[in-house]
Amino acid sequence: MKNWKAYIESKPSVMYGKPVIKNTRIPVDLILEKLSEGETIEDLLLAYPRLKREEVLAVKKCS
Repeated sequence: MKNWKAYIESKPSVMYGKPVIKNTRIPVDLILEKLSEGETIEDLLLAYPRLKREEVLAVKKCS
């Protein structure tokens, strides 16, 4: 897997600068919240079709 920075970005013009999955509006804190509530990576991939497994793993790695 690439460095987590390849998958996560923060821009003032996107979600008020909150870290998001690159080229989406999916906030990193949302992914972490869902994982902490017991959702699996597979659950997230089904709920957010644009999300890729590598992106979820990058979020877990940077947390």
